[in-house]
Amino acid sequence: MPTEIVVIVEDLRLHGFLGDSPTAQALAAALPLTAKAHRWGEEIYFPVPVAADLDDTARTVVQVGDLGYWPTGKAFCIFFGLTPTSVPGEIRPASAVNLVGQLTDDPCCLTTVPEGAPVRVERK
Repeated sequence: MPTEIVVIVEDLRLHGFLGDSPTAQALAAALPLTAKAHRWGEEIYFPVPVAADLDDTARTVVQVGDLGYWPTGKAFCIFFGLTPTSVPGEIRPASAVNLVGQLTDDPCCLTTVPEGAPVRVERK
């Protein structure tokens, strides 16, 4: 069963969910997660205390609002637009990520979040 979450960055609150995959459930078990945001284009990512390999949800192209786990950096990723490796019409992470969930609120407001801003992911 999906886990409903809230992503809190500064004064922004975005609702979403973590899915049923083993990686998503490992992240759900680690909630709440708190870190400083790193920016990579229109992606926010931060390290998490979860270790997982690529699984059958792994993708090299994602959509706006997707939530991912990047095994290379052991990081939680929030995609809201183009990254430095994107091509027209495709949002591309640095390398493959496991898709672990989705934001249900519009993530466009994340463009205002600066590098180093506090970010928290918690159960709704």
